[in-house]
Amino acid sequence: MPNLTSTSEFLLLEFSDIQELRILHFFVFLAVYLVAVTGNLLITTAVVLDHHLHTPMYFFLMNLAILDLGSISVTLPKAMVNLLINSRSISYSGCVAQVFCHVLFAGSDFAILTVMAHDRHVAICTPLQYETIMHEGACIRMAASAWVAGILYATLHTGGTFAITFCSNIINQFFCEVPQIVELSCSDLYLTENGILLFSGGLFGGCFIYIVITYMKIFATVLRMPSVNSRKKALSTCIPHLTVVSLFLFTGTFAYVRPPGDTSSEMNVICALIYAILPPLLNPFIYSIRNKEIKTALLKLTDFGHFPQTSSSKILLVKLG
Repeated sequence: MPNLTSTSEFLLLEFSDIQELRILHFFVFLAVYLVAVTGNLLITTAVVLDHHLHTPMYFFLMNLAILDLGSISVTLPKAMVNLLINSRSISYSGCVAQVFCHVLFAGSDFAILTVMAHDRHVAICTPLQYETIMHEGACIRMAASAWVAGILYATLHTGGTFAITFCSNIINQFFCEVPQIVELSCSDLYLTENGILLFSGGLFGGCFIYIVITYMKIFATVLRMPSVNSRKKALSTCIPHLTVVSLFLFTGTFAYVRPPGDTSSEMNVICALIYAILPPLLNPFIYSIRNKEIKTALLKLTDFGHFPQTSSSKILLVKLG
């Protein structure tokens, strides 16, 4: 087989060779993308503008929304452009950038979810020490650590992936997905990337175990609370986070824990759509459906009389009244 290490482009999976179906796919992707972008931008804007949301929990939620916004922007726009111009190609550098950004956002996403579990543990198990432990500097360091860990993780993955000698430039996916790129290898260097994948599984497994242990402690503390209202209030702050973690793990497992080699192109696309689109699309809704503070802040975004919430604006409103 030819050595394609110096190839200038890759060919992605084609959704359909029928123009009407391509147009339909484009508008479906566009609708999903706009909903996801709008939801995550609303969450970010609400946290920034409403001083009631200037707490560690919502600070981490804002970081999660930014990561979700970046995650869905890595894959869908390129797919939509290819659908419009009836193309399958992506440049070599574009594929490298797509892999790096996709892994960066996914890795940082799970790191932020792990930090959010720690935040809920401190808030519920040691509430009297919460402000001391989760002060502004600590929160910024935790968020920055999650982003830096994502960058290092993405650098390791991208370097291992594109150190491979390729025997084909046809990727069996609608974006540059690491497992599909590794399958194009015709050298033993793919073992290096497989080793990185195993290492990644260990990292994600460690974070998952930490989250499980953390919630075991949280539930034990909640069960000891004498008041039913206190238990409900404590659990209500954990349910959205648990739902998002479960969604992230379910979709990721559904995509990657599959028998290699004999999976059809259609199943590859379905799995990729589930784990690349569902979390960024659903996370804003999960965090806003039962959260009164988020709902209130989002309502204020449509009522400019409530923003900005500064002392000068309040004085002006009193004078106008």
